[in-house]
Amino acid sequence: MATTTRIRDFDEFVEVHAFLLAASGIPTHLHRRLFAKLASETFDGGEFFSVEPCEGGRQRRLLLSAESLSKESDLFLVDHAWSFRLPDALKQLREVPGLAERMAALMCVDLDKRGETEETENEELDRSERNKIAFEIVEKEMCRVKENGRDVVSWLEFEELGIDDDMLCSLDLSTKFPNLVALNLWGNKLQNADTVVQEITKCKNLKALWLNENPVLDSCSNSIAKAITESLPGLEIYNSCFTTTFGSWALSFCGGVIGPDNVDFAMGISPTLNEITTLDLSNRCIHKLPEEFFPNVLPSLSQLNIRGNPLDQMSTGDLLKLLSSFTCLKELEVDIPGPLGSSATEIVKSLPNLSMLNGVSMTVIVESGKHVVDTALEPRLPEWAPMDPLPERVVSAMWYYLMTYRLADEEKIDETPVWYVMDELGSAMRHSDNANFRVAPFLFMPEGKLNSAISYSVLWPTRAVQREEECTRDFLFGVGEDKQRSARLTAWFHTPQNYFIQEFRKCYQELESKALGLLNKDLHEDIKQVTGSILPSDGHPLRVFTDLPQVEEFLTRPEFVLTNEPKYADIIWTSLQVDAELKKALELNDNQYTNQFPFEACLVMKHHLAETIHKAQGSPEWLQPTYNLETQLSQLIGDYFVRKRDGLDNLWILKPWNMARTIDTTVTGDLSAIIRMMETGPKICQKYIERPALFGGRKFDLRYIVLVRSMRPLEIFLADVFWVRLANNQYTLEKSSFFEYETHFTVMNYIGKLNHKHTPEFVKEFEEEHQVRWKEIHGRITKMIRCIFESAAVVQPEMHNPRSRAIYGIDVMLDSLFMPKILEVTYCPDCTRACKYDTQAIFRNNAPIKGRDFFNTVFGCLFLGESNNVTPI
Repeated sequence: MATTTRIRDFDEFVEVHAFLLAASGIPTHLHRRLFAKLASETFDGGEFFSVEPCEGGRQRRLLLSAESLSKESDLFLVDHAWSFRLPDALKQLREVPGLAERMAALMCVDLDKRGETEETENEELDRSERNKIAFEIVEKEMCRVKENGRDVVSWLEFEELGIDDDMLCSLDLSTKFPNLVALNLWGNKLQNADTVVQEITKCKNLKALWLNENPVLDSCSNSIAKAITESLPGLEIYNSCFTTTFGSWALSFCGGVIGPDNVDFAMGISPTLNEITTLDLSNRCIHKLPEEFFPNVLPSLSQLNIRGNPLDQMSTGDLLKLLSSFTCLKELEVDIPGPLGSSATEIVKSLPNLSMLNGVSMTVIVESGKHVVDTALEPRLPEWAPMDPLPERVVSAMWYYLMTYRLADEEKIDETPVWYVMDELGSAMRHSDNANFRVAPFLFMPEGKLNSAISYSVLWPTRAVQREEECTRDFLFGVGEDKQRSARLTAWFHTPQNYFIQEFRKCYQELESKALGLLNKDLHEDIKQVTGSILPSDGHPLRVFTDLPQVEEFLTRPEFVLTNEPKYADIIWTSLQVDAELKKALELNDNQYTNQFPFEACLVMKHHLAETIHKAQGSPEWLQPTYNLETQLSQLIGDYFVRKRDGLDNLWILKPWNMARTIDTTVTGDLSAIIRMMETGPKICQKYIERPALFGGRKFDLRYIVLVRSMRPLEIFLADVFWVRLANNQYTLEKSSFFEYETHFTVMNYIGKLNHKHTPEFVKEFEEEHQVRWKEIHGRITKMIRCIFESAAVVQPEMHNPRSRAIYGIDVMLDSLFMPKILEVTYCPDCTRACKYDTQAIFRNNAPIKGRDFFNTVFGCLFLGESNNVTPI
């Protein structure tokens, strides 16, 4: 029995983990410290950090509880609380005891299910105690007014004191405080609109009023606002928003000059604005800045926040001109896109005196060419319905917490990524563009082999941190704007929707302008057979070199003979890419025929296929909206926001550029999930066909074989037989079903149970089930396939090569209206079923087609000029 040897010392640890250490970025001087903690399984983070709730309990954050940590002075092991492959996520949450409960607590999605409710102090007070507090506030303010004279203004704060209509009347505020300028009734129990309007409008000198979160606003918010603002023309702030008559008083409030703790000035005397340095006007519903907003009134203004305001009664030019006149203004916060335009770089050019825009320095904006900058983004918080079980809540929230890696050894990389959630300490770290910590995954192999690996995360400070300071990490470490950083932050934050919608509209308009723009008329001429037989005139057979077992077994025609010497072959039929390196290795020459065309990647790689079609035809109905996530993330996000706004279907499928068999392919309607899955490799994101045509309640797709003799002139043929591929489960759009491979995917050759259906039987039963004629559907499909190859011929004319012949697999799906949709084009398609099963042609009088003759037919068409069992299209 073989014995295992554990790593014994630091030098051996470094030797075994050299690549992992380099990739992790852990400072070299901390490697020995890492080994010591790994060897002793030391998890001492609890001695240095604490976790506390934030965002109303819907997030957690990590604080330093130790006195301080200097830069790169130590590192800490973080355990992985949950590791999984994506298709297994929901199943594990449902079946592993305690997992869903732990993840729900970690992700703060169990607030309504916790045994102990956290009640605020106000919620514990009974009615009489609240009334007592309200009257004490009145008495205290009356004493203050008496001491300072009746001309002194009053400011009353009655927030969340349970004040109802009767109590509001009994307070008799207008009589007791004739100079009442601000009244805060936020979060009380006012219900009768007439009573509220009557009592409030008695206070003729009100400048600010807050009725937010009172029941009375639920049914008649607009009418109350109209009645109050018309009766009180001097009111400048109503429910946190500025009225149309706002001026210096509202600016003073937002500039901190006046407030509930600073109201000792007489009625009729306006507070001065000349010492205001910071002015926060965010989310005030401002349509036009007042006359008081001018440099000679605000000469010291250096920081200004105008986020969340339409400012639609001022032109962009006028607003920029006004802001540029504030010579002391150095820091500006504004929506981008917004009232100042859609480009940060253009704003910077117009306001050269600025040093910071939305928290980003001018230098960074100019050097990076950023158009959208924002460091004050609101976090996305998990949302759930009260009836949602914990596993489903966790699946929705997990994308805010997940991290990922792939396993690899000397021979190959694992095709399926591993996702993981750090433990409670690691998961409490929130994002910052200026993070003070860094986190990296690390696989410790205590026995020196991958099969002994244990996954951890390693945490270390990247700058000095002091006690009670929040500990943060950069969720997109190493990802710059060249990799769409700003757009990718949408996975965790509410980014400016208008910007992305504009990007989507520009993309859509560009596609619309290209519709049928590149297709040449000569491509639509009648097909003429141009390429004939290449059989030598002396009758010698054509020598074929192949690495495909099916060709070796089923190519039996006397016109062809197999050879093991590729350099002597007339035809190279291979699954490998025939590039310069392979030609040199096999001693191939340019006179040999190959089963691939140059630049065929424009068809067989998913992102290039969409790009080819878009360039040639814009956005035809048979191509679902498709985005290359490596370059078109902003446009996708805009499309997603538009669909969400308009209540449209918003389910998408993510596909790797060049993976087969649905590897790393996912169906989701979660925008954060879409963005996060970019981390596992380049992908396209395509609108999911939510309402496909079904066969007996199950999803299906169709595999066609196209034979290409020439790309110019275009000479293509469709095999007379196609194959149907059926999902195993009944189709449903239940969210939990998106993790069920056998519900939403049809390729069962490698996963699940393959249910073969003979094509003639399928066609007959489909026509009966849906009362349609397959001939009409087939006509639409062949037209679509022709258009695909026409697009390639126009967009990539270099694809033509007289020494190229090829077959391609074309995967097609039908929607509920029986219109075809292209899924993908496959090079050197799997022809197992074509060779295995005998069948009949759907047309041509149901002629029998023998499976064993498939490659005889293919080679006869491509190299002998025949058209048996194929149809030109």
